[in-house]
Amino acid sequence: MNDIWWQAPLVALDLEGTGAQDKNQEAILEIAAVRLVNGRPDQDTAFHSLINPGRPVPHRPWISPGLTDTTLATAPTTATVSTTLAPRLHACYLVGHNIRVDWKLLHRHFPTIEIAGLIDTLRLARTATPGMRHSLTALLDHFNLTDEVTATTGSQPHRALWDTIGAAHLLHALIRHHWAQEPTFTALFHIAGITAESDRPQSAPGPEQDALFDVGKPHHI
Repeated sequence: MNDIWWQAPLVALDLEGTGAQDKNQEAILEIAAVRLVNGRPDQDTAFHSLINPGRPVPHRPWISPGLTDTTLATAPTTATVSTTLAPRLHACYLVGHNIRVDWKLLHRHFPTIEIAGLIDTLRLARTATPGMRHSLTALLDHFNLTDEVTATTGSQPHRALWDTIGAAHLLHALIRHHWAQEPTFTALFHIAGITAESDRPQSAPGPEQDALFDVGKPHHI
């Protein structure tokens, strides 16, 4: 694919879960997805939902604020949202910050969803802004995007919609910072891409060779 990067089918995504230490039992608590149109998040068509995990939410300091047993009790299950979510993601490239963690959890709960690949803003940031703090919040602060993300989402960091919209804006900002002109999708994928082979996942050629299903790293970097 040699077209301009934003001509690829891109969907920003973020999941909030109970934590990687739950391993195969990690539950999804919240999910958001928004497609990118001309490189910008199309927030009018964004998908966002709380998820009822079907079990109590553990008391852990990194569980996103507001995701409690009470607030999730009347939320839909993963089975309920699947018919709405799956068509939005099918054959698209998922964009997110440390996106391989979200994909691992998504693929576990929605194994029939087939995507084209992943675009990781964390990988891109490590190349485009070396020497900086590379958390999503720090990068959005650096590019003066925090207030815009908060205002347009009405949410806060470490909630699915905020992080999804934030990653979408960050992708655009990092591309403008790193390239003097619009790169091809191939050029973007070379630095920030990860393939989505669920059987033997391998990362695309680039500065790092992270395995798609790496574990042991925190969701919020």
